[in-house]
Amino acid sequence: MESPDYLNIKNLKITIFQAYLFWENIDKNLQNLSLRLSSGVKEKTDLIILPEMFNTGFSMNAEALAEEMGGKTMQWMNEIAQKYECVVTGSLIIKENGHYYNRMIWMLPEGGYSHYDKRHLFGLGEEDKTYTPGNDKVIVELKGWKIRLAICYDLRFPVWLRNQNEEYDILLFVASWPDKRAIHWNALIPARAIENQSYVIAANRVGHDGKEVYHSGQSQCIDPMGKTVYYKPEDEDLYTFSIGYEELVKTRQSFPFLKDADNFNII
Repeated sequence: MESPDYLNIKNLKITIFQAYLFWENIDKNLQNLSLRLSSGVKEKTDLIILPEMFNTGFSMNAEALAEEMGGKTMQWMNEIAQKYECVVTGSLIIKENGHYYNRMIWMLPEGGYSHYDKRHLFGLGEEDKTYTPGNDKVIVELKGWKIRLAICYDLRFPVWLRNQNEEYDILLFVASWPDKRAIHWNALIPARAIENQSYVIAANRVGHDGKEVYHSGQSQCIDPMGKTVYYKPEDEDLYTFSIGYEELVKTRQSFPFLKDADNFNII
């Protein structure tokens, strides 16, 4: 008797870098990230996740900090992906066709990439006055896993993130989420995991930014049942953990809730 197809999908090994970021200093951030990865990545990993705007901090100074596609930071991501033979992801400020985007790059070790432009721009921080929102949901694949890309404030919008027809297995956030709203962060991440019957992985930053906003990290991975796989508050952290596909399938088979979900279109 043949094994179910899902048994051929291997566990995924994931590295979250909950980093301290130097305000609006691209060179210093890339140097520090390289140094910390060199000393901290001690085992083979499939994916390295960096925070939102990992090379600048969450800045509205797009005119001074934006890079073109294929610029310095993307070249650095390509070098890191090749060095560690894994995918590297995180967001940065990109200028394209006269617009600025908070763009999440999914960099492959062989040099190709996908990208996701943040859909929900943080009006309270006037992100919507600087950046152009994206319109496309993006699902990438890694070792048979389907991964939905998302950025920070998207976490508050469950309709945009709804897992229709089991289209993804992991909902992946990169973030610059402040400590003052950490109670929301810690409530919404498990909610997204439970309602979508997927893993949710969220990589945040730590430390104060240039506007003295404090970030307490609290990066985490929550499984489809809402249980914590990884959680780290306060300190800079570089941590590798594994998640299993069989556990995901068993959860969906035991509790087939997604089949009862409403069908809808986003306008």
